[in-house]
Amino acid sequence: MAGTNPFDARCLKDLQVGEKAYKFYNIQGLNDPRLSRLPYSIRILLESAIRNCDEFEVKSSDVENILNWEQTSKQDIEIPFKPARVLLQDFTGVPAVVDLAAMRDAFVKIGGTPSRINPLCPVDLVIDHSIQVDVARSLEALQQNEEFEFYRNRERFEFLKWGQKAFENLLIVPPGSGIVHQVNLEYLARIIFDRNGLLYPDSVVGTDSHTTMINGAGVVGWGVGGIEAEAVMLGQSISMVLPEVVGFKLTGKLSDAATATDLVLTVTKMLRQRGVVNKFVEFFGNGVENLSIADRATIGNMAPEYGATVGYFPMDGKTLDFLRTSGRSGEKIAFIEAYLKANGLFRDYNGEDPVFSGAVLELDLGAVVPCVAGPKRPHDRVSVSDLKNEFITGLTGPVNFKGFGVPNPEAVSTFDYKGQTFNLKHGSVVIAAITSCTNTSNPGVMLAAGLLAKNAVAKGLKVAPYIKTSLSPGSGVVTKYFDKAGVTGFLNELGFTVAGYGCMTCIGNSGDLEEEVLKAISANDLVATSVLSGNRNFEGRVHPATRANYLASPPLVVAYALAGRVDFDFETEPLGVFEGNPVFLRDIWPSRELVNHTVNEIITPEMFAEVYNRIAQGTDRWNSLEAPEGTLYSWKDESTYIHNPPFFKTLTLEIPSIKDITNAYALLKLGDSITTDHISPAGNIARNSPAAKYLQVRGVPPKEFNSYGARRGNDEIMMRGTFANIRLVNTLINHPGPQTKHIPSNEEMDIYEASAKYQQDGVDLIVIAGKEYGSGSSRDWAAKGPYLLGVKAVIAESYERIHRSNLLGMGILPLQFLPDQNATSLELTGFEKFNIVLNGHVGVQQIIEVVTDSGKNFNVKARVDTDVEVEYFRHRGILHYVLRKLAKNN
Repeated sequence: MAGTNPFDARCLKDLQVGEKAYKFYNIQGLNDPRLSRLPYSIRILLESAIRNCDEFEVKSSDVENILNWEQTSKQDIEIPFKPARVLLQDFTGVPAVVDLAAMRDAFVKIGGTPSRINPLCPVDLVIDHSIQVDVARSLEALQQNEEFEFYRNRERFEFLKWGQKAFENLLIVPPGSGIVHQVNLEYLARIIFDRNGLLYPDSVVGTDSHTTMINGAGVVGWGVGGIEAEAVMLGQSISMVLPEVVGFKLTGKLSDAATATDLVLTVTKMLRQRGVVNKFVEFFGNGVENLSIADRATIGNMAPEYGATVGYFPMDGKTLDFLRTSGRSGEKIAFIEAYLKANGLFRDYNGEDPVFSGAVLELDLGAVVPCVAGPKRPHDRVSVSDLKNEFITGLTGPVNFKGFGVPNPEAVSTFDYKGQTFNLKHGSVVIAAITSCTNTSNPGVMLAAGLLAKNAVAKGLKVAPYIKTSLSPGSGVVTKYFDKAGVTGFLNELGFTVAGYGCMTCIGNSGDLEEEVLKAISANDLVATSVLSGNRNFEGRVHPATRANYLASPPLVVAYALAGRVDFDFETEPLGVFEGNPVFLRDIWPSRELVNHTVNEIITPEMFAEVYNRIAQGTDRWNSLEAPEGTLYSWKDESTYIHNPPFFKTLTLEIPSIKDITNAYALLKLGDSITTDHISPAGNIARNSPAAKYLQVRGVPPKEFNSYGARRGNDEIMMRGTFANIRLVNTLINHPGPQTKHIPSNEEMDIYEASAKYQQDGVDLIVIAGKEYGSGSSRDWAAKGPYLLGVKAVIAESYERIHRSNLLGMGILPLQFLPDQNATSLELTGFEKFNIVLNGHVGVQQIIEVVTDSGKNFNVKARVDTDVEVEYFRHRGILHYVLRKLAKNN
């Protein structure tokens, strides 16, 4: 049982700030010389362990392990961590609230009180993923897209509004407010909590990979699966292996031509090459002082792309400046500054640096050049000066992450659009979107795009009308400073009208392309392109018709829209002619001095206060929603959005025994870098898919299918949408797409249909994969879907951190090939029968034998990394474990 905190006497101190008295746990009260050597991110973990120590969930030995980080970080030592709060976006938030509602039902059945299923820490849910770019290049786009959003998602929104009333500690930020991570940075982040006079650092786990954006403001936070987040809501600490911390030293200043986006793409490539999966990255050096909090947040946001758990910037004077600019109160800033300095958490880059793990990486900011990333992965950086040649080479190169294997690189499609004739070829830009939290939170790059648009219009430049251009600001603050800077009209003139305040094109909510454009692409199977200021560009994510997708800074998005193609040399090719003279990009590119001056002149705390004061009031559309009442949710069988999931329907108080996986078939055999977009797409529901058939039987017309992301509250649809990505390459068949071979009948069919036949016959299923299985966005349905398809285990070469945790959270066993082994080296065809011998037990990283009917037997490692994860698997999932634990203490 929990007891008295043994660190109260040594570490619980008083802090007087003005006329107000506070208390805090002072880590320096330990009087331990090891403390000064700890990275600042580890000091946050240390403070949490000291504050929460009860010798039950958090023990004195955990504090010692953190203090001894230099040694223990190399030994896979497990520690508990209790985040201060949970952050959700609506795509992942809806299924989380659905699960909580279903858990209440299940808890009642096993004798529990439903109100016990309730968030125990603050939970903030921002509705930002539901809006789509249905209408673009129109001054009415925002209003019309929001109308479509509410029409499609009314039932989901009413359900969330029920959740806000039914559950304590749940704040809903209504649609139209902005992108979750920007709203978190500008408004939700507490930086330092004041809980009844006790001060402690803000920390957060979120159901979106890019929760790490808040690292730029000195808050330790990262993405977890929705399943794990629900456990944290219900009082569970996170069990984590004490990470190594890679030091990244920044020096100098960015050049006039480079942006924070160019910097983050450069950093991403460097860290991918270094290898930082499951590690913290902490930035230091005098170059950090030359980066704004928005710049730092841009780097923190991309931590999933470089593979780290966090990309952390300790709190310093720039943090306090940002809090003032973003409208935080003077009283709050005063106690934050006093607390940080009193507790040794305020970073002085002129002081002594902490110790880091292994060799330090170093980058001179002045060496950063304009660049993009793509065409298929966010960490494949290419300089803008090299993009033309690389794209042309990749067109005819072998099909891989850079190549397309195009047989006719000179193909051209001619089409008529709005009374004009246009040519479309490989590399033509058909989508140009300023979108995503990565960049829309950064006034520097956003105003650079606006000033570039102003200069372009002054030179008579235009964007071809068939290019789908859009602007999705991360919050209403962006619109205010665009208006004040006088650039809104110029962006509008180039087609970058506001399409909505949310995560739109970057999540795949790019909407339809014009029919004429689609036909032109299809006529010659063109490698059409998108350019977006996002953080993800995996195949099939942005739009099914864009095979090449490039991440770029907002001003470069405008530049490529003006160019109309990505195989464009900005140095030698003019964007147009004005008054008889060629106009090059260098002629209209705004200087860093002008951009910085504009930022400093126009952005005020009042902008933030005005925008965020509206959140508590809600919008007229949100306030008009009529939500149901009651502690338990009244499920509707006819609903195609919200459905009672089957996860807990057979729950009993008894823990089930662990059984061998016998005579299993491979549902799929996959290669490297299979992302959660491949496993659980968030975009459009194809009209010939199993999910579409399910909807049509229930009277839903194709125009109302919405997206998989919007329907994550319905397990029947999400199960049918698992592995539904049209770019999925499954080697059991000889073409890309969401099909597989039903091995017993040798018949090719949709993956869902094959699964149904297997499950009807009582056959166990596995998935075989390569490296980085489950990379990309944090999606609990990428684990829930395979669970419902009957997948018992995955055997892969390596896993993305969050997805491995999600698999365990659903009771699916993640197994890893031993070093230097994989499906190819073991000559596995995927058509074998597999027997995985567990003997009633799975231990931490246990070596397990796999026996096949072909005689190709091999060993794998169970990626069950901690003792707590052993318990989760034994209970068949995190939430089953929590329910049984709550029932025991009811």
